[in-house]
Amino acid sequence: MPVRCQQSPVLAGSATLAALGALTLYFGEPSGYGKYTDSLVPAVARLPARAAWFLQELPAFVVSAGILARQPCSLFGPPGTVLLGLFCAHYFHRSFVYSLLTRGRPFPAILIFRGFLFCMGNGFLQGYYLIYCAEYPDEWYTDIRFSLGVFIFILGMAINIHSDYILRQLRKPGEITYRIPQGGLFRYVSGANFLGEIVEWIGYALATWSLPALAFAFFSLCFLGLRAFHHHRFYLKMFEDYPKSRKALIPFVF
Repeated sequence: MPVRCQQSPVLAGSATLAALGALTLYFGEPSGYGKYTDSLVPAVARLPARAAWFLQELPAFVVSAGILARQPCSLFGPPGTVLLGLFCAHYFHRSFVYSLLTRGRPFPAILIFRGFLFCMGNGFLQGYYLIYCAEYPDEWYTDIRFSLGVFIFILGMAINIHSDYILRQLRKPGEITYRIPQGGLFRYVSGANFLGEIVEWIGYALATWSLPALAFAFFSLCFLGLRAFHHHRFYLKMFEDYPKSRKALIPFVF
């Protein structure tokens, strides 16, 4: 029996994403992983960073890829399938590449659980909307919103991956010493990796022209933007020679 689009979960999911983004800014505290991990969290309540990132990001890939796999196989099928493929590509990288390479600190288990639920819900929301609700005209592949959005998405993903590579090279395996990141967009901002991911989801929102994608882009801006701000403040306090011209997230602006 074909699945019929129900707008209620789409609206509820989009509103939840936007609300989570707004609450993140309202409380203004960095999420407690990485350099902000609470030292009071016992070691038994943490997982190694590689396992943590894998478990946290995997649901977004599995759920969206599962929805995509049920569609007819075609390189250039309906726009919704191609756009969902972009979403899957991001989370494939985060689950199977980034998680394998990362050298971060152990993660509190409670944050992994929250991230797991978030990624599962968001993966379902984006996949469900694009496959069962979105209606694109036949000429969507030539629409400026699609072509520009895909370009911005790919550009953001490239910035994100390159910035993560720079961060990994700052330490040898096992080291915990902090160093000033150099090169790439780190010449201009402290959160180049966060900027790249935000740009990705802005491009995705433009290419899909959808409410769920817009809500996710807003959430990403709030969550990752705040994290970039805290990183910038951390670097300024730790390093007396930290470049004063470097901004937190947006080159030359903020």
